[in-house]
Amino acid sequence: MTAPAKSIHQTPKSDAFGLPPRPSGAGYFPRSARSLWAGRILSTLPILFLLFDGVAKVMRLPPVLEGFTKLGYPPNVSVPIGVVLLCCVGLYALPVTSVLGAILLTGYLGGAVATHVRVGDPLFSHALFPVYAAVLVWGGLFLRDARLRALVPFTKRAS
Repeated sequence: MTAPAKSIHQTPKSDAFGLPPRPSGAGYFPRSARSLWAGRILSTLPILFLLFDGVAKVMRLPPVLEGFTKLGYPPNVSVPIGVVLLCCVGLYALPVTSVLGAILLTGYLGGAVATHVRVGDPLFSHALFPVYAAVLVWGGLFLRDARLRALVPFTKRAS
């Protein structure tokens, strides 16, 4: 006689690492109205700043073109870079695609850090400014998205 087949809908007794499964989603790290609003506010700050930056690049404003020249980029790449930034911000602003947007913004902001380091800009005021923006992006998303809190739990494991 053969053993009964396991149902794919049964909860496993352990995960891939042999640890007991954790409850998932909002039940594991519940989202209060306070953390939701704090997350929305934290997310709005980089959205507004990066929207302004993207629009300025697309409009080819003189200070933007001067900055591109100072950083060693030809001014004609201002519009494509601005469009990429606006697309990333749009993905981040939509709740359904916010995690993808945050990942893409992290890559974009990482390129900004590399550019500032390459030209020897001051560390805390210029080179690390994109890191500060990325912290706001991910901090706001962490507070407003249960999927991310379930993936990156900052709580003690129940014994």
